[in-house]
Amino acid sequence: MTDTPLPHPGSNGIPGVDAPDHRGRTGLHLAGRDLDRNPGVRIRDVELTSQGWHVLRRTTFDYRRRDGRWETQQRETYDRGNGAVVLPYDTERGRVLLTRQFRYPAYVNGHPDGMLIEAAAGLLDEQDPYTAIRREGAEELGIRIGELVPVLDAYMSPGSVTERLHFFAAPYTPADRTGAGGGVEEEGEDIEVLELPFAEALAMTRDGRITDGKTIMLLQWAALSGPFAPDRDSPGT
Repeated sequence: MTDTPLPHPGSNGIPGVDAPDHRGRTGLHLAGRDLDRNPGVRIRDVELTSQGWHVLRRTTFDYRRRDGRWETQQRETYDRGNGAVVLPYDTERGRVLLTRQFRYPAYVNGHPDGMLIEAAAGLLDEQDPYTAIRREGAEELGIRIGELVPVLDAYMSPGSVTERLHFFAAPYTPADRTGAGGGVEEEGEDIEVLELPFAEALAMTRDGRITDGKTIMLLQWAALSGPFAPDRDSPGT
């Protein structure tokens, strides 16, 4: 969604700072001001530069270099909250569940049609990762997720994006289907559910048909040390 430039201070305050923004948020300029975990970093100022669905901040801080010198640096950070992603797998049939949907940022940056094949994912929206990814499984894939296997946590673009992504895998069977999936239409989602042989999905990461980073990571994990690893007696490898 489009970021909204902040208005100049007025009698009604600045949305997101001392007045509620369109999502009811205030104090967005305070994030990071009290950080003290790293003695080599001293936060000097946090400026809220824009807020739409997500938040853009410009932070000024002092950084102690390896040679002991202090220097003032400035960084912009894009805060979209944290997220979770899941790879449902059926070892009995050698299948995995993925999605395909239009991604404008990929389209504008060279992807042929912007239709990316991905593992189901979503923002936590103040839920814990387990609850959030079960919600996404129902909305996007139309399945009921029971057992969740934690795989890893990762910062996917730490140079500018604050998001921490929680990776999961989950066994499923055809009996776990609860609906067609496809996402939430009111949120603009139009998601195609793909059930693919695992071997085919893994091959797609090699030939360029799958270019989404989180999906590549989960499929490679499944092949190397997950449910389809060579030392496990399962089809689809």
